[in-house]
Amino acid sequence: MENDLNQPKNLLKEVNKIARQTKIVAGLFIFIVFIVLMQALGFNTNILKTKLAADNKQDSVENNSVNLIKDFKMAPYPDNEEGKMAAYGEKLIKETPKYLGPNNKHGEVFSGNNLACGSCHLNGGTKEYAAPYIGLSALFPIYSGREGKVATLEERINGCFERSMNGKKLPIESNEMIAIVSYIKHLSKDVKVGGRIEGQGFVKLETPDRKADLQHGESVFKTQCVSCHQANGLGLPKKAGELDEGYMYPPLWGDDSFNDGAGMGRMLTAAKFIKGNMPLGASADAPILSDEEAYDVAAFINSFERPSKADKEHDYPDLSKKPKDSPYPPFADKIPEEQHKYGPFNF
Repeated sequence: MENDLNQPKNLLKEVNKIARQTKIVAGLFIFIVFIVLMQALGFNTNILKTKLAADNKQDSVENNSVNLIKDFKMAPYPDNEEGKMAAYGEKLIKETPKYLGPNNKHGEVFSGNNLACGSCHLNGGTKEYAAPYIGLSALFPIYSGREGKVATLEERINGCFERSMNGKKLPIESNEMIAIVSYIKHLSKDVKVGGRIEGQGFVKLETPDRKADLQHGESVFKTQCVSCHQANGLGLPKKAGELDEGYMYPPLWGDDSFNDGAGMGRMLTAAKFIKGNMPLGASADAPILSDEEAYDVAAFINSFERPSKADKEHDYPDLSKKPKDSPYPPFADKIPEEQHKYGPFNF
């Protein structure tokens, strides 16, 4: 009888035991499913994070890309060897005569005059429409009609040293060349490769359909230019008698100016530079001189004697690519040399 009474109790115990075991098994099953789901979710999350990071990086590149030179902001140099080299390049651009000029106290002479690269590439090569460096490393190598070949950035820099600086080439492997290229690369790091951006080069000029008026150019020079470049056009040194410090305002002609093979020796190139940048305070959006004034004063400036570039007759192997305002022979046409220098350029 007692055994009969215990049977329901035993049965209840077994049921409770099975229920507990079922709960444990169910809990383990849910835990395993949870782990599997979390692993799967974690994997997908990583993929999502990777995609978002790539999208954000692309957005960052697009948002940081320089589309207008006037919007450019100089980034700090990185604290590494590349940053140090780029910072040295900035010094060479802004203080060229101090480090590379004929009176420098630092080493070999590469510049034949006491101009700085920044005399033409204003604000250290960051001013719009003043032949800025921003984006150049994204454009080179590029075809050069003057060289008759696809030229590297280093070759373009050396073209400036031989012409605008009236000097000699920097060795490609030299610290100075590497520094200048590093500086240009730093300025160009947010510019997309292969395209030009607004503000590179020079402003457009509506070229007058006439020969330049040197008398009018002289008048413009006396009114707008002598306060900086002086009445004799020979510029104003930063320190009297210390030309290794360079010029506050560079000479426009004479022995210490660019030679006759330089880009500024071409009248239309000089006129475009002048219109967009001179006198100080002028800009592409707010020029001070008219096209006619810039045209005539450029001719007046280039009417004076300056150093002669050796072997410039070998420029432009394909003479059909020689600019109309290139003032020295040979030419692909029968137009007189004087017209190539002063216009009219309606040929």
